[in-house]
Amino acid sequence: MKQRGFTVIELLVVLVILIVGAWLFFSEQDNVNAVQRDSARKVAINAMYYNLEEVYYPQHNYYPQHIDSKTLRAMDPALFTDPTGIALGESDSDYRYDGTGCSTDGHCTGYTLRSIMERESDYTKTNRSHENN
Repeated sequence: MKQRGFTVIELLVVLVILIVGAWLFFSEQDNVNAVQRDSARKVAINAMYYNLEEVYYPQHNYYPQHIDSKTLRAMDPALFTDPTGIALGESDSDYRYDGTGCSTDGHCTGYTLRSIMERESDYTKTNRSHENN
C-alpha cells in the first residue's frame, strides 16, 4: 500500500524556497522604492532650476538668496518638500539651495541646487552664465 503526501524534507525545501523568494522580493522592493524617491528628487531639483532660469532670473535679472513657494510661484509648492517630508531650508532636508555672490539686499549672481540621493551621488545643478544679458 502506497502512502500519499509529502515528506518532511520536501516540505522544508519548499519552505526554504518560499522564504528566499520573499526575502529577494522585499529587498528588491526597497531598491525600487529608493530609485523612485531619487527620481522624485531629480524632478524637484529640475523644476526649481527651470523656474530660476526661465522665470525668476529673466524677470529680476538676479537670483534670490533663498527660495521657497513664494519666491518661485510658478512651481508646485509640494516640490519644495523632499520625499521624506522635510521642506527645503530645514536642517535635515535632502534639498539644498545656496545663493552665491549675494549682496546685502539678497540679490545673488549665482546659486547651487543640490539633492542628497539614496542610490547615487548627489544631484547638483548650478546657474547658467548670464554674462551676455
